[in-house]
Amino acid sequence: MANSGFESDRSIDRELTVQDSFPVLQVLSAMDLSPARVDLGKLTIQYQDEASNIEIGDFLQEKLAPIAKGKCSLLTAPRDVVLYGFGRIGRLLARILIERTGGGDKLRLRAIVVRKGGADDLYKRTSLLRRDSVHGPFKGAIHLDAENNAFIANGNYVKLIYADAPNAIDYTQYGIDNAVVVDNTGKWRDEAGLGLHLQAKGVSTVLLTAPGKGGIKNIVYGVNHTDLVGNEQIVSAASCTTNAIVPVLKAVNDRYGLANGHIETVHAYTNDQNLLDNYHKKERRGRGAPLNLVLTETGAASAVVKALPELAGKLTGNAIRAPIPNVSLAMLNLNLNAETSKDELNEYLRHVSLYSGLRDQIDFTASTEVVSSDLVGSPYAGIVDSKATIVQDNRCTLYVWYDNEAGYSHQVVRLMQHMTGLRYPSLPE
Repeated sequence: MANSGFESDRSIDRELTVQDSFPVLQVLSAMDLSPARVDLGKLTIQYQDEASNIEIGDFLQEKLAPIAKGKCSLLTAPRDVVLYGFGRIGRLLARILIERTGGGDKLRLRAIVVRKGGADDLYKRTSLLRRDSVHGPFKGAIHLDAENNAFIANGNYVKLIYADAPNAIDYTQYGIDNAVVVDNTGKWRDEAGLGLHLQAKGVSTVLLTAPGKGGIKNIVYGVNHTDLVGNEQIVSAASCTTNAIVPVLKAVNDRYGLANGHIETVHAYTNDQNLLDNYHKKERRGRGAPLNLVLTETGAASAVVKALPELAGKLTGNAIRAPIPNVSLAMLNLNLNAETSKDELNEYLRHVSLYSGLRDQIDFTASTEVVSSDLVGSPYAGIVDSKATIVQDNRCTLYVWYDNEAGYSHQVVRLMQHMTGLRYPSLPE
């Protein structure tokens, strides 16, 4: 991402020098490994702690045995992706997908579907992709193919398709088949509406970037993605707030047990609000977003139950929209089933952020100077602000920051990868 110099303090109790890690990196680079995510820092620490009398090569062969299978592709063929809608989340998803295309054997962005805005529609939409007031400039080059209503971004050829309904498109005429359609319009949230995508030729799966209704599975990747059995055609990635708070709630509940609590979110304003006072169908949201704190509702607390059923009936929630364009803050006021202390709780969450299965979802900061703009571009679902943690006996308040655009978009991509079989092992354990 363009602005990825965000604040983070996920660290151990020592610093590593280049002299420490380079010998490990040197041997690692010569190994014939299958695709994976390898943490050089953790490998170096483990080598220092566990293997002082073992050759680096033998140590790495042991630690990386699960991926010492030679170079290969995780997918038998590239998987086509279509973005239905091209707003804040759609454009960030496009950036992430383009950034990760690699050799083209992974998820491959093929098309974007929108309603035509005007004669200069292609130019204006690609300009919004190229320049972003919050996340900065696009990393790379974008060239227009006006004749074919398409653009080439860092070598990725992407078709811009105009349509008024999901089932009015034949994607196969553009060479697109077995596609994952990511609906980021928010217009349809039930099976009847989202099922229209499945009526279009060339579509096999639909991923919704909003809370789904009815029987649609709401997935927070890292928490309940294993609920997917592999034959789901419509899946929801829940909301940005749900993705931010559920991993932390799971971690806390696993360790201490959660009796009950209240979630209050201070959320950046969105396009759903008005710039200046004007009519709005929802209460208070008609007032000027850049000028006011706006008290409103959130479904995040009730949505938690879809990912963590064991918390049913234990949480309430509300929200305040704040006059900033991005990065939000959730305050988790929790009553635990066991007493703890601030230091113990923070140390536990720091450890979770480094070593658990939630390390991609939970980040951790120990700075007393962090503010919202420091976290623009964070790929994590949520960032625990340890200096703000409050604990008294079995009661605690946790402050969890989240980039409600970038952090959520990375979660959507993680879920998309899981659904398509693009699953990278993370080593060392």
